Amino acid sequence: MLFKFIKKTLEGFGYKLIDKNLIKNERLISNFSYLKLEKILEHFFEKGVINFIIQIGANDGKRFDSINKFVKKYSPKVVFLEPIISNFNELKKNYSNQKNLIFENLAISVDDKITHLFKVKDDKLHIYNDHVIGITSFNFKHLIKHGIKKDHIIKEEVKTISIKKLIEKHSIKKFDLLLIDTEGYDGEIVIDFLNKSNIRPIIIFEYVHIKNDILNNSLNLLKNKNYFFFKIDENIICYPNEREEQIKFA
Repeated sequence: MLFKFIKKTLEGFGYKLIDKNLIKNERLISNFSYLKLEKILEHFFEKGVINFIIQIGANDGKRFDSINKFVKKYSPKVVFLEPIISNFNELKKNYSNQKNLIFENLAISVDDKITHLFKVKDDKLHIYNDHVIGITSFNFKHLIKHGIKKDHIIKEEVKTISIKKLIEKHSIKKFDLLLIDTEGYDGEIVIDFLNKSNIRPIIIFEYVHIKNDILNNSLNLLKNKNYFFFKIDENIICYPNEREEQIKFA
């Protein structure tokens, strides 16, 4: 009865609670679905579509990483960006035997908005599961939402670069995959990249933590820039229209 009362009250103010079964069902379908991000990437690498990658938010290159095994198997050129120094050091160790890799201890920032990130204190990591390594965010509330106690969170100053300056720094004229996982900042990066670069890679970014208006702007811009897109798990796969033939699985 109390839940129904709260639900009606919130709806009276224009809010709508998401059915918890919807969230559980979506996760269940994703777990059993044949078509996963790994399957998409495997197809791309087998077809020779991906030879040069920029990965933003690379973490340590192991936990919840979608390209680790493909990088080690196919040896593409990769520019890794990871701003948290402890993760960055582990990232370099993880790929120590690989060639064609560039490591940048940087965060991507649009118009110099990002100066620091929030993360779980190193001495508190053991309290939580492995997932907390990957929830570092510019948004303090993002960690709270994931059940992290306030006094277990620390702010770390980070070095930043814009996506445009990163491309200029490494004299990149073409690359095949832009992979973004920045716990909510993904949409701003996508918009900035599309507005300031004519390079047309496949773009894969996590959408679940992006604010609705930013995601809406991202998708409209992708459409205007002649990309088609679809979601797999918690990611949106964006593909240039002119390369549509490469996405076919038959």
